[in-house]
Amino acid sequence: MASETHMPGPVCLIENVEEQLTVNQEALRILSALPQPVVVVAIVGLYRTGKSYLMNKLAGKEKGFSLGSTVQAHTKGIWMWCVPHPRKPNQTLVLLDTEGLGDVAKTDPQNDSWIFALALLLSSTFVYNSMGIIDKEAMDRLHYVTELTDLIRAKSSPDTDEVEDSADFVSFFPDFVWTLRDFCLELELDGQTISADAYLENSLKLKPGTSQKEKKFNLPRLCIRQFFPEKKCFVFNRPAQQKQLAKLEMLQEDELDSEFVQQVTEFCSYIFSSSKIKTLPGGIEVNGPRLETLVLTYLDAINSGGLPCMQDAVLTLAQIENSAAVQKALAHYDQQIGQKVQLPTDTLQELLDLHRACEREAIEIFIKHSFKDVDQIFQKELAAQLEKKRDDLYKQNMKVSSDRCSALLQDSFSPLEEEVKQGVYSKPGGYRLIIQKVEDLKKKYHAEPRKGIQAEEVLQKYLQSKEGMMNAILQTDQTLTEKEKQIEVERAKAESAQTTVKLLDDMNRQKDQMMQEKEKSYEEHIKQLTQKMDIDRAKMITENERIIALKLQEQERLLREGFQNESRRLHNEIENLRTRMKKGKKKCAIS
Repeated sequence: MASETHMPGPVCLIENVEEQLTVNQEALRILSALPQPVVVVAIVGLYRTGKSYLMNKLAGKEKGFSLGSTVQAHTKGIWMWCVPHPRKPNQTLVLLDTEGLGDVAKTDPQNDSWIFALALLLSSTFVYNSMGIIDKEAMDRLHYVTELTDLIRAKSSPDTDEVEDSADFVSFFPDFVWTLRDFCLELELDGQTISADAYLENSLKLKPGTSQKEKKFNLPRLCIRQFFPEKKCFVFNRPAQQKQLAKLEMLQEDELDSEFVQQVTEFCSYIFSSSKIKTLPGGIEVNGPRLETLVLTYLDAINSGGLPCMQDAVLTLAQIENSAAVQKALAHYDQQIGQKVQLPTDTLQELLDLHRACEREAIEIFIKHSFKDVDQIFQKELAAQLEKKRDDLYKQNMKVSSDRCSALLQDSFSPLEEEVKQGVYSKPGGYRLIIQKVEDLKKKYHAEPRKGIQAEEVLQKYLQSKEGMMNAILQTDQTLTEKEKQIEVERAKAESAQTTVKLLDDMNRQKDQMMQEKEKSYEEHIKQLTQKMDIDRAKMITENERIIALKLQEQERLLREGFQNESRRLHNEIENLRTRMKKGKKKCAIS
């Protein structure tokens, strides 16, 4: 979707009708037309807390997402607005505004949990919006984050001796931003002015103790600390007087609290500069069609009574894209062969060189567009298809060559055949005349360009088919003695045998060339796959090192706070992750 055709306003992405979640086809069509990488910012929070206002500001508009002005929850489901990224021209900003959590009219509390989980799974920056300060009540309202391990699976089938730990989630989870609206306190701690980030960090401190009360207090804090790779906090003044809040979207900037305006500007600036492209494990950047697949996969899991699985979603996406990558590669091969190859080629090697060049480009295209090709299933399919295309091209080249050579022989020798019928050579000295004529016609045939690799075989088969005719003229030539005739017969047989041996040698040579080409194709696949796996492994190491660094920071913090058991558990997770990194190298195999 070109920037000039971006959405003029938001549309519903996931509809929530009678607490049943369904996907909106119009929204999917919009996503399918977005080829650029997407930065996905989702906001969640209680209803009537001003979420939509912030999202409209991110969209650069005063209106768009519905603000609502009553105690009734206004936004239903998840609404989407795709706009050009204001600072990164090659990216699209996808804004997701969710319906307010905690609507008393709802009968199924899990409906809110699914909205929360979907917003988290789809976003690269996850904004939690609440009113007032971070206290026990605010944390209690954030109980959804403690339910994530019950709602979401990181792996489709964890090893029996391995439980999912926070590392499995960190690799998928977005950055976390807590926005505090109508914040009325001074940002101070022990008499010192602190930042909003420090305020959040202090609010996430754990309480010592092992009772249920302490466990309940600590659980949401532990989840936020360990699941989210990056955390940020913003505080906002009340934007205007109480009576003006109902028409907030109608107010001019000079009618709003000046500090609030500055705070919103800083929030937007942070989101624009710091929010990352939505990325899947392995450094796979998400664009519109990929986001569309994630939406469908997660929603299908929820509606079928299962749990959204992040690994399954990636594998589903990989199946779709790897299949498409095979087709892109084959289409490119066909296009290049059509442009570069003119049949028949003079030699088999010429054909194979052209095939190899086109094959190399096809493999490059597949490698570029594929990912998570488990056991190289799709690359093996590509290899088999390219091999078949090479063999078909070889056969086509043979046929075109045969057809052209047969046509040339027909044009060249048909007058001679007519002369034979008329008895031109059925006279004394006729045999020598026709031998000379045949030699002249063979020279003319050999002089014709681009006959292809079947030139000699077709010629010899033609001449063999005329041996009876030549022998009849030989036997009726009265100028030759019987001995001379016998010598001529033997010479013709020897020449024919020699030609047959040469044709067999040529055929064996072609078989060897085809076998060598098969080996070269395999080597090319292995070479490009190895390069890709090296790059993927480097990305995995970088990603895991980032996760380990975050875990080490958290482990150190837990030690400072005196939580030895939690620190040891985190140490075990770090060691497990390091073990996985060592096991991460796989051997290439295409055969």
